[in-house]
Amino acid sequence: MRGGAIRQAVILAGGKGTRLGAITQNIPKPMLPIAGDRPFLDYLLEMIERHGYEDILLLAGHLGEALEAAYAGRRIGEAVVRVVREEVALGTAGALTIAQDALDPRFLLMNGDAFFDINLRALEQASFRSGATATLALRSVPDAGRYGRIIEEDGKVKAFLEKDLSRPGPGVINGGVYVLKREIRDLVRNLPCSLEQDVFPALVERGEVAGREFDGYFLDIGLPETLEQGHRELPKTRLRPAAFFALNALVDSAPDDLSAFGWREGAVEAIRALNDRGYYVFVLRGQSRDAETKRVAGAAGVKAGMQERLALEGAHVDRFYGEPEFTAGGVPGHADGAAKAKPVSSFIFAAMSEWPIVSERSFCIGASGDDVEAARSAGISGHAFDGRDLGGLVHSVLAQLAQSAGASCRGGS
Repeated sequence: MRGGAIRQAVILAGGKGTRLGAITQNIPKPMLPIAGDRPFLDYLLEMIERHGYEDILLLAGHLGEALEAAYAGRRIGEAVVRVVREEVALGTAGALTIAQDALDPRFLLMNGDAFFDINLRALEQASFRSGATATLALRSVPDAGRYGRIIEEDGKVKAFLEKDLSRPGPGVINGGVYVLKREIRDLVRNLPCSLEQDVFPALVERGEVAGREFDGYFLDIGLPETLEQGHRELPKTRLRPAAFFALNALVDSAPDDLSAFGWREGAVEAIRALNDRGYYVFVLRGQSRDAETKRVAGAAGVKAGMQERLALEGAHVDRFYGEPEFTAGGVPGHADGAAKAKPVSSFIFAAMSEWPIVSERSFCIGASGDDVEAARSAGISGHAFDGRDLGGLVHSVLAQLAQSAGASCRGGS
């Protein structure tokens, strides 16, 4: 990422998981398998990577050697995972001290035992707008007694209340996902040190904690009953509709004009709306007739430039399809004769094989009739962009899909 968009995500993965008993004696809590052999941590890593973060740092503690062996150096899509281990338990804030030389000026931080299905870039945008040292993702829950409550007014966190099982009932809680400034580590003095109990309250007194409430799916696997809940529910969180866009339906220059591009009217806003609705968003980039003459660095620059602008607007693209293909002997920085033109339908089928997509609520915005037919051949709704308001077209398509879903439900009742 260039400029102001955040590129780094940090995961606190050092807890012992004592409330889960014997099952965490030989396996780190974030690596507990969910509904089969997929580790809980993989759900977090996938969410982080598809939001466009490129540097993922795992702060390991208990059984850290297992985390290091499984994840250090792993590539997940566009992201690379690094692991830093603490020798003794330092607390959720103290863990930042072992990584202080690796932290970016601003970074995303999340707990390794909680899953909060939100638009991470929207939290990032809230952080930039507030200027706060810490910006927290908040959530309303029916019973806040076992979590501890957050008191928030006009986007500012005013107080943290301790867990109190004697006071059940609805409330706003800390969702365990934050955007932090690197200087927060300067508040870590006595070890072990807790973000929630030591650092955040100190920042609240200085008015430097912001909060943004989200209503996404939330799960903390810290108890046997919530871990069991994860087995039932977490796999379903990956099942979601997708929006496909031909690249030249999003930008107003040809896909191979790599020096500059401009967004179609309403394009950025449409992608943000889809992110907020929980859609996967995929961009399909077709090959040019003279792909062998185009610089690969330029193509990567278009993708990075799009993600940078989107991130600053609280949005992201989950995946780009249609990158040039190369042989091992290709000239560095240039596409060679192995670059192949592929139909849009092949990219749609590739995405549908890679991601658990709800076809009946998915759609494609193409730049030609061929794109529309390709979408329909893949079993999703296809629509041609007429060169005017892309945002208006997307909202119209969403309304049509909602109406069709409603009619199907009524017809089946």
